Amino acid sequence: MQWFAAPEYWYGRLIFQRGLAVIYAVAFLTAALQFRALLGERGMLPIPRFLERSSWRQSPSLFHLRYSDRLFAAVSWTGVVLAVAVAAGLADAVPLWAAVLLWFALWVLYLSIVNVGQLWYGFGWESLLLEAGFLAIFLGNDTIAPPLLVLLAARWLLFRVEFGAGLIKLRGDPCWRDLTCLYYHHETQPMPGPLSWFFHHLPKPLHKVEVAANHFAQLIVPFGLFAPQPVASIAAAIVIVTQLWLVLSGNFAWLNWVTLLLAATALSLPGGQSTPAAPGWFVGVCVAYVALVVVASYRPVRNMLSPNQQMNASFDPLHLVNTYGAFGSIGRTRYEIVLEGTDGTHLTDDTVWREYAFKGKPGDPRRMPRQFAPYHLRLDWLMWFAAISPAYARSWALPLAARLLRNDPDTLRLLGPNPFPDAPPHYVRAHLYEYEFSTPAELFGQRIWWRRTLIGEFLPPLTRDRLNRY
Repeated sequence: MQWFAAPEYWYGRLIFQRGLAVIYAVAFLTAALQFRALLGERGMLPIPRFLERSSWRQSPSLFHLRYSDRLFAAVSWTGVVLAVAVAAGLADAVPLWAAVLLWFALWVLYLSIVNVGQLWYGFGWESLLLEAGFLAIFLGNDTIAPPLLVLLAARWLLFRVEFGAGLIKLRGDPCWRDLTCLYYHHETQPMPGPLSWFFHHLPKPLHKVEVAANHFAQLIVPFGLFAPQPVASIAAAIVIVTQLWLVLSGNFAWLNWVTLLLAATALSLPGGQSTPAAPGWFVGVCVAYVALVVVASYRPVRNMLSPNQQMNASFDPLHLVNTYGAFGSIGRTRYEIVLEGTDGTHLTDDTVWREYAFKGKPGDPRRMPRQFAPYHLRLDWLMWFAAISPAYARSWALPLAARLLRNDPDTLRLLGPNPFPDAPPHYVRAHLYEYEFSTPAELFGQRIWWRRTLIGEFLPPLTRDRLNRY
């Protein structure tokens, strides 16, 4: 079946599958280390409560059969072990049918987590990982050459990621059309990285060049993925360089990494191995998968072409074929919620409040922004959304405060050093601040990364008595 095999993409498949397994490992590790405070039986948005109001059809998940924190931990750590094993080469050391089952197991385990993750898992890169992970099932292993049809499906996924993101920008905020969005974005993005300050302070003409280059990479280059070689490889290389630029300038979990791994599947590299033809059953399975992608692409394409295009939408509970896009609008001002506590029993003007630090989101103006991606700090990200609109925090803000008031160890593990190590605070509150990057003189002279101005109250002082039901 000469039409089915594409040995020139051997190394592209290798890079994609091994890299995707690493991302799976990070995603499962994120779940294992964070779920108890966010989703556990005593979490802010408990999974058991969600399962009571959701059916298997609405949210397919192993946890509909039974839920316990111990089982969730077992699923997460099993995913970590399997993903690390696949990244180390297990799927290439076993028969083809076993490799298919390994990739299928990773997809089922992570789908089970995402579909009960609620707000904490409401990010586009969750669907992207699931769609890419499902595609990986049909790419085969070292026993056969990469299947051309599935490689084309990978390019189609990459096209939707890039072109969808480009369209949402072009249709959205006017600053994308006048090329000024990066005057603000590096400062106001959800979680700046250690280089974001320097990107923000680039000359404004260079910011315009960045935006124009982004439009070229997302609106023109994706069509080159379907051109003959070497054009497809050049287009893939441009996507990879663009994604690495985004990795350097911010923290977007594994979004950029999965995108550039997808681009690797379009790279035609010398050195492919000679292998037997794929068995008939595998050819049939791959043809059925590609047919499914073609049919299921109708709604994503309709959405992508609509003037009312949605960002990061999944049209089926299995997240098989999705639509993507982000930052259709860009904030001009950065707001941050700062949580504070006091062990004083009576509030006065002289009450001393101590601030809670987060691992990733801005807090102390003197602390350098940190690089966490591809690891995903879910609470930090939701705090950014809540600062934009309190509606994002309606379901979890008071449960978070209640857990701080009792020094809940699972919650405190999501934060930085505990300002109340000996006993929980008597009150907690939250203030809203405006943040802006410091000037070069302030950074290099005073080691200040941010300036902040108090806007007002986000949560009034709260006590355990007020929050007993949480």
